[in-house]
Amino acid sequence: MRLLRPVGRLLARLVHPVSPLGWAALACAVVLGAGGWWLGWVELTVVATALAAAVAVSILLTLGRSTYAVDLDLSDNRVTVGQRAVGRLLVRNTSRRRLLPAQIELPVGRGAADFHLPSLGPGGVHEDVFAIPTTRRAVVVVGPVRSVRGDPLGLMRRRVRWTEPVDLYVHPELVSLAGAASGVLRDLEGQATRVVSDSDMSFHALRDYVPGDDRRHIHWKTSARIGELMVCQFEDTRRTHTAIALSTSTDDYASADEFELAVAAAASIGVQALRDERDLTVLAGDGKLRTENPPRLLDDCSTLEASAAGRGSDRLAQWVAREAADASVAILVTGSVPTRATLRSSAVHIPAGVRTLVLTCAEGGEVEVASHGTLSLAQVGSLLDLPRVLRRVVAG
Repeated sequence: MRLLRPVGRLLARLVHPVSPLGWAALACAVVLGAGGWWLGWVELTVVATALAAAVAVSILLTLGRSTYAVDLDLSDNRVTVGQRAVGRLLVRNTSRRRLLPAQIELPVGRGAADFHLPSLGPGGVHEDVFAIPTTRRAVVVVGPVRSVRGDPLGLMRRRVRWTEPVDLYVHPELVSLAGAASGVLRDLEGQATRVVSDSDMSFHALRDYVPGDDRRHIHWKTSARIGELMVCQFEDTRRTHTAIALSTSTDDYASADEFELAVAAAASIGVQALRDERDLTVLAGDGKLRTENPPRLLDDCSTLEASAAGRGSDRLAQWVAREAADASVAILVTGSVPTRATLRSSAVHIPAGVRTLVLTCAEGGEVEVASHGTLSLAQVGSLLDLPRVLRRVVAG
């Protein structure tokens, strides 16, 4: 059995380049040859011989080992939807002999591009420049680059892989929110909470000293006046922690474009929060998105897809309460299908005191803003409406 395994691998390598057309030609050659011999028809034998010769020639054209050095280079693996990604394909002959012409195959997403590679002498270089149009937000897999050698009839096709695939991130469109979101995403540093602690910046009251207290917090003037040690108490202060939750259920959106608008709105708010150096949690898809910096956040936004099994708007508030319990601002982003009554009732799961904005994205809809205490319900019809809506939320 051990001796048969190398033979099997060798046979697999030999028959792997044979295309379906090549197998059909071989089958016809065998059938016609046998029929011609059995019936004594010279015509069938001639046709069978011609088919066998064509297969033999195609095999000779695919023999040999191509020695290329292939470089696949994208000018930028992050682009915004609507922009073209430009790439370069560089092929170099690293052998000491001339190589026959070949085809270069470059898969791009679900499609593929073909480039003609001419015959290259020793050390010869061939370069092709290509552009990838990006009409939709996505992660486009570019590559791997494969060389294809074969015969003109297509009986044999030998493919050799030369590079690893490269991910091209097509980011959602963004709108600048500088200044517009300052009221919603404002820095709360120095604003006191109702939580009393023994160490912070906002003075609250004095209490009796308890063994183990930090002596740095003893109020010596008061202690000297009343004759007992008194310790300062403080109110906890906090910075804005913004939590953004995006619905990915197709039941919440009237169209695919509406979902794209929701992704772009959530990404725009998240990027502005990161640029303002605020704590941020973004919940979408299967869990938390990366928020170390804007590129990482936008990379994860490129992967989002709406599905029937996605988390709907009725579960966003509970998700925020569980995954971002210390959030001071909650922004729930959904489509136009849920009613305002439904959105208002689902928002009750947000902890008390958290400023909440439920943002409805309705493609082509009117701008609407309604505030009820710490809860605001707003609607945008396009991404350009987002700065105006946020300013109205702040004013309301």
